[in-house]
Order: sequence, then structure tokens, then C-alpha cells
Amino acid sequence: MILAAGTLVAADLPVGPGWVQIDGDRITRAGAGAAPAPPDVDLGDGVLVPGFVDMHVHGGAGAAFPDGDAAAALRAVAFHRAHGSTSMVASLVAAGPDELLKTVDALSELVADGELAGVHLEGPWLAKGRCGAHDPRQLRDPDPAELERLLRAGDGAVRMVTLAPEREGGLDAVRRIVGAGAVAALGHTDASYALTREAIAAGASVGTHLFNAMAPVHHREPGPAVALLEDDRVTVELVTDGLHVHPALWEHVVRSAGTGRVAAVTDAMAAAGMPDGDYHLGAMRVTVTDGVARLAADGGRPGAIAGSTATADALFANVVRHAAVPRADALRRAVALTATTPARALGLDDVGAIAPGRRADLVALDPQLRVTAVYRAGVPVPPHRTP
Repeated sequence: MILAAGTLVAADLPVGPGWVQIDGDRITRAGAGAAPAPPDVDLGDGVLVPGFVDMHVHGGAGAAFPDGDAAAALRAVAFHRAHGSTSMVASLVAAGPDELLKTVDALSELVADGELAGVHLEGPWLAKGRCGAHDPRQLRDPDPAELERLLRAGDGAVRMVTLAPEREGGLDAVRRIVGAGAVAALGHTDASYALTREAIAAGASVGTHLFNAMAPVHHREPGPAVALLEDDRVTVELVTDGLHVHPALWEHVVRSAGTGRVAAVTDAMAAAGMPDGDYHLGAMRVTVTDGVARLAADGGRPGAIAGSTATADALFANVVRHAAVPRADALRRAVALTATTPARALGLDDVGAIAPGRRADLVALDPQLRVTAVYRAGVPVPPHRTP
């Protein structure tokens, strides 16, 4: 099958008119200009980009990954896939040891089936002062035995673990995570600049939703954000929904760190794709108003931001619209942030770019960057139907 588009964003090709050839579930060829034969799918003046890779997502379409319900989790997967996320990692939240283990075991079925790219443990080894939407009653120091059980669960379903390195045993936990072949991420932390550098030296390679739920930058104590940004070994997540981080700041981060080190993530929870109302994130009650998810108010005051209701296509469009560079460069930047860089950070070698040999994960967009079609492993993805 050959797909042609007015704008193709592919590895090692100029951004512009181009085509992609698919054989089975793989990309076999891609080129600039006119297709070598009449295309099977002509996208006209549309934009064709690689499938998005979301390395931090808690749910969608009313389903929450932390609930550990595999059938419901598939509903969230289908929803985000229809919005272009052809690869995603199911993010959990702080919970008790038995509950976490049960959830990882349940979701490991979807990892084995290829529906999920892995499980992300966001906690419970986080700083109480930076707990965000996590249940503070479940936060604790990393216990080596518990960590070992979780890393072994589901035949190694855990792909990433976020922790605060200042927790007792935090640096040892980083080493254990990396030694098990998973990605160690730093977040929800009050760690100093110096301690963050130690954690990076121990093997941490991701900064979880940079700036959010971490000690702010201070002129006498740079804190974790600066340490994460300055080290070329680290990929930093940014929630580019326009709420979590101001666009001027994410533009500054991209200019400073480079597109090869920045991953746009949704941090979406169950309310993504759903009406405003009441939801939950783990044990925490969440209220969504005008599309903004916050912990349920106590005493009339709005609570902390509780993830997002964003989708990866919205993140992609935001990155393009706020980029102070020509459109072709903005599109290439958005592809890096939503596909290539997160795939590399997670060690997913066969996705994240349009190139021969990669899995045929493609997202077709109209000129306004709205999704018109999604292909995963060469197969069209059904559109999402709002409940």
C-alpha cells in the first residue's frame, strides 16, 4: 500500500510532498515528491507523521489504568489510539503494595499482547511535599523487596518508574530499576541540584513532567529542573497542554535542551474524551471543569491539577502553533517531541519515525492538524465515538 500526502514528515527526508509504502505491518520505503505508482491513499494537502508515543498517560474515555481492569484499560487505549497515540505506557499512581502488584499483573496481559508498551509506576516513592494528585497516605520510602516484586511482575511489564531520590534508599532504588532494564525517572521531588545530579549519575534518565510537582528554580539552589535540563543523558517530559507549563517556557526548554531530549506527554486521566464532572485518580476524587482536572475542592478551594484531559494530537498541534520557527521546522519539532524522542527514551526501537523497517504507525492530519486517519502496524484504527 502506498500513502501520499502534501506534507510528509519522515526521517532523512525534507518536509514537503511525499509518500510512504507499507508492506504488512512495516514501512518498506518512503520518498519525497510524487509517489512511484498511483497511491492507494491520497491525503491531498494533508500532513502525514509517525504515530505518537505517549510515555505518561493514566487513562481516558472514562477508564483509569490504576484501576487494574484490563477490559476497561482497552477502552482508554482505543480512545488515545484514535487520537494518534499508537504506542503508550500505562501510568499508575501511588497505592499500597498489594494493590500495585495486582494492577501491574492485570495490565501485563495488555503489555504481552502489544496493546501497551509497558507500565509506568509513578510512585509511591514520592515526596509528600510534592505529592500533587497522589494520595499522601500511600507515599513511602522504596523497600527493596517491594521494588523487586514489582520489577519482576508480569514478566517485566514495568518499563519506567518515577521516584523522588531524596527518599531513604532512593539512589539505591534508581540503580535497581536501571539494573532491571527499566527506565528510572525523577519527579514529585524536593531534591537539591546536587542530589539530582547524583541520581542521574546512578542511572536516572527521565525527568517526569518537568517543573510540575518539583522544587522550583531558585538563584541560590537551582533544584532538580536545572540539573535535569543540563545533562545530555536525560529526557525531560513536558505536558504541552497550555495549562501545566506556559508555552514560552516549553519553547525555552526546547531551545535549551534540543528536540532530542524533550518528550511531550499527555498525563491524561480517565476524563480525557469525557464530559465535565466527577472522576477519580487512584483513591483521589477529581472534578473536571471546562476540561481542567483538579482534585475535588475542600472548603470551596480548587485542589491541585490532577493530570489532564489532553490527547497527543492536541499536544502536537500546540507545539506547532507555539513554535517561533517556520512551519516545516515546527512540524519536525512536533514529531520529535511526540514520537521520536519518547520512543528513544523508552527504548522502543521500531516506532517513533517514518523510516524503512519501522512499524507502520502513521497519523494523517488535515492542514489544521486535526486527525483524519490513524494506522497502527499498517491497519486503520477505528475513530473514537463519544459516549
